[in-house]
Amino acid sequence: MYKRVLLKLSGEALGNGKGLYDPDFLDELAEEIKEIANQGTAVAIVVGGGNLIRGRILEELGFDRVSADYMGMMGTVMNAIALENVLKDHNVKAKALSAIDVETCEKYNALNSREYLDKGYVVIFGGGVSQPYFSTDSTAVLRALENKCDVIFLAKNGTDGVYDSDPSLNKDAKKFTEITYEELLERDLKVIDASAAAMAREYGLDAFVFNMNGKGNIKKAINDTTIGTIIKAKEK
Repeated sequence: MYKRVLLKLSGEALGNGKGLYDPDFLDELAEEIKEIANQGTAVAIVVGGGNLIRGRILEELGFDRVSADYMGMMGTVMNAIALENVLKDHNVKAKALSAIDVETCEKYNALNSREYLDKGYVVIFGGGVSQPYFSTDSTAVLRALENKCDVIFLAKNGTDGVYDSDPSLNKDAKKFTEITYEELLERDLKVIDASAAAMAREYGLDAFVFNMNGKGNIKKAINDTTIGTIIKAKEK
């Protein structure tokens, strides 16, 4: 069992296809995270902002990339605060931290966040890395490294692992049980962005890709890595 994990959630997952937020899904998510924390696993979370705002759409509307990225960062802070509140409603010690200055959210500091994790808090990171041109994938890798997490769990919406081609377009797509970042980058598989994959590879941080749809799948993934694809920093 892993001692400390980082869970990467998309913002769209919080809405579950039903708007900005799906209360039923959030309740299930909070209970699942509570079970994971209660089994002795420290949980850190990076959450996206796609349910509130998407930088790609803003760019298509003519927004400057830097402005669009900062707006996206603010969306992730809103989701971090929302998730903190839901977890607290389920009697989970939780702390939202923001990489950008927000008066109602504590500023991120790696030493402080490690201390929160050591004390049994679920820590939610918002605000990206506080700089434009960096994805939440890069945020997840950086925060996992800074907080000494054992592995990143990449929760996907409807995708149960890494395939050699898009399984929704190719019924013969092959699913990998294990793949290296090197091969992932060589094949140009868009599971995690290239800069995040390169950083995880360099610093020896594995990741696990799984389908978060289905009750209990997050806990199942953390305890049973056969249900998705493990991305290895190095070949055995």
